Parts: sequence; C-alpha cells; structure tokens
Amino acid sequence: MNNLILIPMLLALIIPIYEAWKDESIWQTMLAFASISSKTAIIALVVSVLRDDWMIGVVAAIILSVGNAGLMLLAQIIKRMRETS
Repeated sequence: MNNLILIPMLLALIIPIYEAWKDESIWQTMLAFASISSKTAIIALVVSVLRDDWMIGVVAAIILSVGNAGLMLLAQIIKRMRETS
C-alpha cells in the first residue's frame, strides 16, 4: 500500500528533471530545480508520516521553508552576473 502512494510521486519527479535537462534558459532551469526540491520535500514528509519518524518530517519542513529561497537568490545572482558582463 505504501509503495502505491510513492510510485506516482516519484514519477511526477521525473517531469522537472527532464525540463531542467532540455532547457537552456537559466530561469527555467532554476524553476525546475525548485520544483524538484519541493517535490522531494513532500515525498520526505509522506515517508516520515508512513514510517512515523518525525525527524525526517522536520528536515522536510525546513527544506520546504528555506530551500527554495536560497535557490531563487542564486538565480538572481546569476542573472546580475550575466547583465554586468
């Protein structure tokens, strides 16, 4: 039963991985990586509930709240570096 929940989630994770691989735009790539980060954090939350292990859930909550902010900051820095050169 647990695998039936995780298999579609893992299949949905393949979509942004493919998008990051094929696209040349830095914004599309960063958006794909942010999507991957969010999806893996949600998968970690589901796994933590299924295993009744709240330590994994705490880490996933931190990734959800802080992880994408750092990724968007990196995208802004790369954009500014391209504008100056």
